[in-house]
Amino acid sequence: MSDPLGPLFDALESINSELTGFAARLARLEDAGSVRGGPKGGGTGEDGESPGARVAGAPVSWHKVKDDDRKEMWAEFTAWVIRMADQYELTTEQLPHGCWWEHGSVVAELTALWTGWESAYNNEEDAQAGPYLWHDAWSRGVERIGRMWLGECTNGYHKQKSRTVWGTDPTYRKKVVDAGPPNVATRPEAA
Repeated sequence: MSDPLGPLFDALESINSELTGFAARLARLEDAGSVRGGPKGGGTGEDGESPGARVAGAPVSWHKVKDDDRKEMWAEFTAWVIRMADQYELTTEQLPHGCWWEHGSVVAELTALWTGWESAYNNEEDAQAGPYLWHDAWSRGVERIGRMWLGECTNGYHKQKSRTVWGTDPTYRKKVVDAGPPNVATRPEAA
């Protein structure tokens, strides 16, 4: 006798596979600049960027980011973290899925890795060993992140390691983006 729920599970597996593919495609489009900011040359500055736009790879101090820029930059950063977590198959022991954005030191480490990645992969004039050096920094950074907290945030001590796919849940991404970066008080608006 066949399982009556078999077709439903097959359909769900197919949908999950499609969503994973869409998330990967969106990540590639974001990296190419097709989604955010449009094609190069569409800005108003000399280099095609809008005046005051952050240069890819420039350092980021979340508490110094202007309120007007923070939400968009946080969304871009969040998309990158989720993409890297999936691409490098991070476990919850390496980066806790449920609360990484609530740990200032983790966000700082990931922000440094993000800006380093932008420098390594967005510099066509002097790529050289940038990607290789970034991967070295990534492995050391992920190791540090795994040691930055104990207790409830990790589950590898007495449970089997778990792995959650991050990029297939738009509700999760929205939750993180809406939460914003940690320890950043919004400035009062001028009257």
